[in-house]
Amino acid sequence: MIDRFTPARIAFFLLLITPAGITFAQPTPAAAPASASVAAPAAVKALPLVSPIFTDNMVLQRGKLNTIWGWAEPGSTVKVEIAGATVSGVAGADRRWQVKIKPPAVGGPYTVKISAGTTVALENVLVGDVWICGGQSNMGLPLRFTKNGEEEAKLANYPEIRFFTVAGHVAYHSTDLVEGKWSAITPESANWVSAVGYYFARKVRQETHVPIGLILDNMGGTPAEAWTSAEALRPLKDFDIPLAELDKLSAAGAPEYGNYVMHWYDEYDKGLKEKWADPALDDSAWKTVQIPGGFTELGVPSTPALAWFRKEIVLTDPLPAGRSMIMLGVIERMDTVYINGKEVGASAWVENPRAYFGGALKPGRNVIAIRVLKTKPDGGFMSKAEDLHIVLGDKSSIPLAGEWKGQLSLDARPPQPLPISYENWPVMPAVLYEGMLKPVAPLSIAGALWYQGEQNSPRGYQYRRILPAMIADWRKLFAQGDFPFYIVSLPAFKHRSPTPVEGDEWTETRESQAITAATVPNSCLAVTIDTGDPDNIHSPEKVQVGERLALCALAKYYKEKDVVYAGPTLKSVERLSGSIRIHYTHTDGGLIVKGDKLGEFAVAGEDHKWVWADARIEGDTIVVSSASVPNPKEVRYAWQSNPLATLYNGAGLPAVPFRTDNWPGLTDSARPY
Repeated sequence: MIDRFTPARIAFFLLLITPAGITFAQPTPAAAPASASVAAPAAVKALPLVSPIFTDNMVLQRGKLNTIWGWAEPGSTVKVEIAGATVSGVAGADRRWQVKIKPPAVGGPYTVKISAGTTVALENVLVGDVWICGGQSNMGLPLRFTKNGEEEAKLANYPEIRFFTVAGHVAYHSTDLVEGKWSAITPESANWVSAVGYYFARKVRQETHVPIGLILDNMGGTPAEAWTSAEALRPLKDFDIPLAELDKLSAAGAPEYGNYVMHWYDEYDKGLKEKWADPALDDSAWKTVQIPGGFTELGVPSTPALAWFRKEIVLTDPLPAGRSMIMLGVIERMDTVYINGKEVGASAWVENPRAYFGGALKPGRNVIAIRVLKTKPDGGFMSKAEDLHIVLGDKSSIPLAGEWKGQLSLDARPPQPLPISYENWPVMPAVLYEGMLKPVAPLSIAGALWYQGEQNSPRGYQYRRILPAMIADWRKLFAQGDFPFYIVSLPAFKHRSPTPVEGDEWTETRESQAITAATVPNSCLAVTIDTGDPDNIHSPEKVQVGERLALCALAKYYKEKDVVYAGPTLKSVERLSGSIRIHYTHTDGGLIVKGDKLGEFAVAGEDHKWVWADARIEGDTIVVSSASVPNPKEVRYAWQSNPLATLYNGAGLPAVPFRTDNWPGLTDSARPY
């Protein structure tokens, strides 16, 4: 995952990948903790009469029995009433009760009363359609951070669109509760709703007049396997190693970080155990080192190592007003930063320059401590000296390069084991399924929207096995049949290659998404190849994403007539003398070109060498050829991360990238373990 961020964008990304008490509904961002994870709660929360997924302003699913549940004294009777209909249930030995009730007519508002000695009343409840919005940060990206998002939010007054943001929670075992509340879309709340979910709901609501509820159940940087149960992953055999690690940690009652590197620190980091971040620590015996650098002086210039570095700075009183930032450039492999003993940030995303909030700075003496895990010979601080500095609220800069105190915590050369992986956000299998999805089930829903794949892209070929397994797992969990599951095909990203590529992580992930949508019942693909940003993994273009998901729903779930939901899709090919004819489905309104030329097609012969092809439209087909390949055997379209993709149908939907060959790709044998 490569990105070029401004400091503000870097800081915001830290929020996206940090579930520790941060939800997108918070108007004031908090500094990202170094663990970028959630430890086990200090105390077990009391189980409430009604599950927290049910609150005022919620949407109940129309057209099917709604499951409502909670906890009461064993053997006690619980009554649920809505619009004159009443059902009863009995709490079991585990205190859980559950009932099914038929919802009233679409619309509302209604009051739902739940009684078991005491009564809980849910006010302003609507009946409509409930959609889960799952995935990673591009699904969670709030409206205000997208193109024209702040202007859109000012006009967003849709009281019949509601959303519930599931707070980030990692779990190594089954959990019962989620945190969050239902809110209606207003100009204030719209700033923090998922932009994709918002544009989906807005279009569906406009076309159907049905109230829409969105369950925002997503977290930045997370792979699909984190959202899949261990039971569903075990048959794949690809996750035996991490699942064994998860079993071990769960049995030991370890903190629920959801990643491997934090557990590794707990076990091996001498500096963590001896509190080397403490500003009161006497570091006079530490070596004086130069930053950037530092590892050579500590005797580990080119080998894996874990080291701590400390520096004192003195700041004026008062500090300049405004937000301070600590800028550290690019660091390999992972850094953890403390200011005056307070953990202010961490990242294992090597390519991104570090930028952390400096809210822990104070007038007078300040101690900055940085823990760095280096894995490569040229690892550690990798940026120029001028890139390391503190920016105060008045934009003045304090250099950080130069003399620091350094101490080796661990020489990590073999046979010293290293973490399974270095991400410091939740990447372990099943931990978000247990912590964020399972507690939502068996809520009655219409279906699910899924925008994810970036984190799995280095294993793009494997994704065609993981994603169907995850979909089946979700459908089993919610026990509502093969409910709709609509998938966002990854947008354009990275810079365009001027020549055809043999293999490409992003493209091979798109192919796995397309195969899943074509083979898993009641699925649909929303192609977004004509959106994206080569330098920003968080594309600000989200209108097309949400509205194309809405087209899937309008055509397939709502059965709206004459709704075109897909762009030109490969049907078959004819291998002609000196050319290949491509036949398409979903050519509604004919094949058209947006842009200066029809692109981007490539052909190859028996030698497997790809060259750009000339292409022309003939009716609902395209004929491709190249003077360099007199006898073309295979053809590809839009086969790179950021292709020149100019083929559309008359309805304005882009063509689906494809290839006709089955030659080995870049990710075919990629496995993380």
